[in-house]
Amino acid sequence: AAIGAAIVLATRCVEADEAFDAVDWRILTLIIAMLAIGKALENSGLVEAVVGAVGPLLAGFPPIVALALIYVLSTALTETVTNNAVAIVVTPVAIGLAQSIGADPRPFVVAVMFAASASFMTPIGYQTNTLVYSVGGYKFADYLRLGTPLNAVCTVVAILLIPVFWPF
Repeated sequence: AAIGAAIVLATRCVEADEAFDAVDWRILTLIIAMLAIGKALENSGLVEAVVGAVGPLLAGFPPIVALALIYVLSTALTETVTNNAVAIVVTPVAIGLAQSIGADPRPFVVAVMFAASASFMTPIGYQTNTLVYSVGGYKFADYLRLGTPLNAVCTVVAILLIPVFWPF
């Protein structure tokens, strides 16, 4: 993305002032803050504490149960905060949980990635939903009514197919 932006600016397709004005500083600030929070969660030992509490409870179950837990947690959180924030905060937990049960972390990271992007039940979790919500005159209930079944289908399909492409 940075190379593309540099090319666009160097070829004067877009003026620097115009590009600078187009940056959504609230989103950029949120992403930077979430990166800091994610790092703080790791450094504080909170991620390790969560994994230490949940890991033993899942020890007797197949890894797909832990994968489902991570997916459902991520998709629930992404309905109330941005998908970037969910990915930054939940990914370290997913990796730690996978390692604690002796599973490959990759399917767990993919589950976070998919679930964090599956924000269909509210206009809050994804910027496009917010834009359509305000411009289209939709009600919050419209998102719940149509997004809940879509989220349910995506959850089941993802939990069943992620281990096929990224085995434990």
